[in-house]
Amino acid sequence: MQQHEHTALATGRNAGIDLLRGLSILLVVLHHLGLRLPLKKTELADVLPTRLLGALNWNGYEAVFVFFVISGFLITSNTLRRSGTLAQIDLRAFYARRFSRIAPCLLVLVGVLSAFHWLGIPNFVISREGQSLPRAIVAALGFHLNWYEGVTGYLPGNWDVLWSLSIEEVFYLGFPLACLLLRRPSVLAFALLGLAVSLPWTLAAIVDNDIWKEKAYLPGMAAIAMGVLGALASAHWRAPLWAVRLLRWGGAIGLFTVFIGMRWLWPLLQDGVMLLLTFSAVCVLIACAQQPSARPWKGLGWLHRWGALSYEIYLTHMFVVFSVVGCFHAFSGELRHAWLWYLPAMPLCWLLGSVVERWLSLPSERWLRGRWLAPRAQTTVAIT
Repeated sequence: MQQHEHTALATGRNAGIDLLRGLSILLVVLHHLGLRLPLKKTELADVLPTRLLGALNWNGYEAVFVFFVISGFLITSNTLRRSGTLAQIDLRAFYARRFSRIAPCLLVLVGVLSAFHWLGIPNFVISREGQSLPRAIVAALGFHLNWYEGVTGYLPGNWDVLWSLSIEEVFYLGFPLACLLLRRPSVLAFALLGLAVSLPWTLAAIVDNDIWKEKAYLPGMAAIAMGVLGALASAHWRAPLWAVRLLRWGGAIGLFTVFIGMRWLWPLLQDGVMLLLTFSAVCVLIACAQQPSARPWKGLGWLHRWGALSYEIYLTHMFVVFSVVGCFHAFSGELRHAWLWYLPAMPLCWLLGSVVERWLSLPSERWLRGRWLAPRAQTTVAIT
C-alpha cells in the first residue's frame, strides 16, 4: 500500500490525487468487509443492481494497484522537485524519508499483532501449519511477507495487508540505486517502460499458485513503474488544456470501466485488464499534476480526508472490520441486514486512522526527520 507524507510536513496537497487515493482506500475497506458481509446478500440487492454492489465489494485488489501507481508517481515527482533529476537523487535523504514514514506505524502494528497472537485473540492467532509468529515478524519487517504467504498460505487479516508494503519497499530500496547507476534519463525511462508494460505477462506467467499470482513482486513493481513514468512525463511536458481534459476523463472512464465491467473485460483482455487499470490511473494522475487544485471537491471533503489518511487506514482498518463483523454475529447474524453494519464501520476506520496519524505517525515522522534531515529538507513539499 503506498504511503503519503503528512500535510503538516508539506506546503500543499493535490486534491485530485487525494480524491483518487481516498476512493482506493475506500474500495479496500469495502472489499474486506464484503468478504465477510457481502452486500449482494443483503436487502440492498432488492433496490440496487448486483453489479454495483459487486463493484463496491470486489475491487480491493485493483485498488491496491492504483495505490502502487500513485506511490510511484508521487515519490518520483517529489524526488524530481528536490533533486532536479533522478540521477542526482540524495540516497541518504531518500531512505531517511521512507524510513521515517514507514517504520513507526509498521513497528507498532507488528508489536500489537504479536501481543494479540500471544493473548489468543480470535482472528489474530497465527495457526496455519508451516507458519509461526517469529517467522511472520521477520517477513513483515524484512519486506517479503508476500513471498511468505505465497509459500505457506494466508496469514490472519491484519498481517495479510502488509503484502503490498513488501512490494513497495523492495522497489524503493532499489529505485535510487537504479537512478544513480543508469543515470541517463532515456535509459532509465526505457527500463521502466519495459517493466510497466510487462504487467499482463508477469501475472499470466504465474499459473500454479493463486496467492503468489496476486502478490508477486514483479506485477506490483510494474504498477509502480507506471507511476514513475507518469511523473517523468508530467515533469517534462506541459500539456495543453485539451490534453489535460482528455487524460482526466479518459483515465476516469478507464478506471470506471475496469471497476464496473470486469466481467465483460476479462474474456477480452485477460490479465491485460490490469495494464488498462494502471494506465488509466496514471492518466488521471498526470492530469491532476498538470492542473493541480488544493481545494477538495464540494461534498467530497470526507473522501479527500480518507486519501490523506490512506496509509494509516490501510494498516489499521482490519481491527475495525473484525470488531464490526464480530458484533454483527453477536447481535444479529442476519445477512439481509448486514449492510447496516457498514455504517459504523466506515467512520470508525476513519477515526482510528486519524488517531494513529495524530498520536503516532506525525510526531514520529517529525522527530525522525528532525534528527536525520536538514531543516530545509524537512519542509520540502512531499506527499508520497
